Amino acid sequence: MAQPKKAGGDKKAAVDSSAKFEKLLKKTARGAHYTLRLYITGTTARSTEAISNIRKLCEEYLAGRYDLEVVDIYQQPGQAADAQIIAAPTLIKDFPAPPKRLIGNLADREKIIVGLNLRGDKPDENVTWSTL
Repeated sequence: MAQPKKAGGDKKAAVDSSAKFEKLLKKTARGAHYTLRLYITGTTARSTEAISNIRKLCEEYLAGRYDLEVVDIYQQPGQAADAQIIAAPTLIKDFPAPPKRLIGNLADREKIIVGLNLRGDKPDENVTWSTL
């Protein structure tokens, strides 16, 4: 004869399943292949610095696990319009989910590291990343 289920039994199973899923998601994100797009404005010093900073960070934290597309909004205004770029430089992380963007000065390494969740930390609420 089957034992009757306790009223809270399903809740505990749901919590356990959620915790396991979140743990698996964190592991997957750490080994994930990143897809990034950097929107710049021509060959200005600020654009050159942004490209250099992002490439250095990617090589340091994501070596062999990233694709970086650099889009010059002067040469490809249609792509910038499609992505709703309103300022440059802008870095967009398409993958792993959730998509995020960092607008403005990309010289602050810590902000980028936290925003891309490269240390496995939860994103800092004070960082100017936004979910797309």
